[in-house]
Amino acid sequence: MLESRYTASARRVLGRRPFDHPPAERGRRRRRTPALFRKGPLRRLGRLDRWAFDQVAAAHLPGLEVVLPRLSRAADHGVLWFTAAGAMGLTRRARLRRAALRGSVAIAVASPVVNVLGKHAFRRARPVVDLVPPIRIRWKLPTSHAFPSGHSASAAAFATGVAMEAPRAVAAPVAATAAAVAFARIYTGAHYPGDVLAGVGIGALAALGTRLVWPARPPVAHITRTFTEKVMITGDGQGIVVVVNGDAGAGEGAAEVPVLRSAAESAVGLVRRELPAAGIVRPGPDEDLDKVLDEAAAHAEVLGVIGGDGTLNAAARAAVAHDVPLLPIPGGTFDHFARALGIETAADAVAAYRGGRLGRVDVGVVAPVGDEDAPEHELIFLNTAGIGAYTELVERRERLEGRLGKWGALAVAAVRTFRHSEPLPLLVDGRLRRVWLGFVGNCSYGSRGPAPTWRRHLDDGRLDIRLVTTGERVPRLRALAAVLAGHLHVMPGYRAWHADALELAAPGGGLRMARDGEVTSLPPSVRVGKRPGALAVFCPPTPA
Repeated sequence: MLESRYTASARRVLGRRPFDHPPAERGRRRRRTPALFRKGPLRRLGRLDRWAFDQVAAAHLPGLEVVLPRLSRAADHGVLWFTAAGAMGLTRRARLRRAALRGSVAIAVASPVVNVLGKHAFRRARPVVDLVPPIRIRWKLPTSHAFPSGHSASAAAFATGVAMEAPRAVAAPVAATAAAVAFARIYTGAHYPGDVLAGVGIGALAALGTRLVWPARPPVAHITRTFTEKVMITGDGQGIVVVVNGDAGAGEGAAEVPVLRSAAESAVGLVRRELPAAGIVRPGPDEDLDKVLDEAAAHAEVLGVIGGDGTLNAAARAAVAHDVPLLPIPGGTFDHFARALGIETAADAVAAYRGGRLGRVDVGVVAPVGDEDAPEHELIFLNTAGIGAYTELVERRERLEGRLGKWGALAVAAVRTFRHSEPLPLLVDGRLRRVWLGFVGNCSYGSRGPAPTWRRHLDDGRLDIRLVTTGERVPRLRALAAVLAGHLHVMPGYRAWHADALELAAPGGGLRMARDGEVTSLPPSVRVGKRPGALAVFCPPTPA
């Protein structure tokens, strides 16, 4: 007659004596509920929470009694989520890599909030597990405080972070797995439902909070689709001429190890399989790439190009000159322009061609002052044009990448540039400024870093201009922190605006500019402008 209500419930539901648990688990039953949960509305919520827990504990779900405990165990210490992040990071898809990074960062934010602040603030005891069958409790139950659930917070943080960046085909299974982990915490007797709901809320808020310092980028920039232009689409690729820059995207060591194929070579193999009638042109080491692209564009229905942003820049100039549509096929290291279109792999490019969707994008142009109406003197850029420290960084990276690879060279070049770079005296729209770092984007960019990488539109008709001007000395430590954090606006002398043109002049001569990652020497005075809708490109269907 002294039986607890849990013992009585067990007999009613299961028809047998309650399960015998270790003394450490029985001892937990004598813990007192914190005062916060013993009065007012929280008392009623606590009762509802315990009732909901009893219903789940007494439920019999065939098959899940084996699966859910193992899934819950796999999520210990975030192992499940960090393994998933590693798998996504190994892909060549930038969206999946961003999703993996955002999900991991969200876990890093949510975990201390739950485990350091939440659990010690509420000190709620774990549930009594009389109704939970032993098959679900196959290892030692946790002894820390229950509220909120750390496993649920990590699951929700990772799933929300992934959903903000990844396509639905990836985000949906991750979300389903996260929901299963959260439910497993109740099903195995580790948490009350309220603990889980609180953890899910904290995890989701942590992921959404990452947008304050790292805005989520849209999967595809907007492009105005053209319905009047027609292009011949064939199943075998007849009429396409593809120019290949074989050096693009070659990772460190690829030249020495034949098994390691560069991104460009992988793309060539896919094009040969999917579009066997397409012409493949490989410029020799001594050939002029611009001349090869010009000849290809003159004889092609569609000009395809396999390479990085620098190669695409040269191809775009030929495509604009001959008014043929451009098919970008990623084969470089960054591939900013192709990814802005939603083309992340060679397979995406083939799908875009077969879909036959054409759009018009803006082209940035750089021309000597006085020669703006002479197309033969124009230089173009599809992504960005940089001056000052950015140009120095690109030059240093190119000198080092043969020994360190592109990523290693970029890191070393950044450190050396911020240590030694000096401001450059420039006339900016007729006003003398000391420019330490200058950035001009083709269309408006969405982030605040020194060289932002994503845009919401590729046809807005504007230049995105950002300058860091300074006095005699550059605050180098602050500058490095601002660049690494992607928040140049905290730098003194930072200015940003939009315009349709910009005039630059170097009083002492020697003006140099990095256009889409390629450094060029320019006349002392140039005008940076736009040619709206000048380039026709293939667009993939809107991704899921």
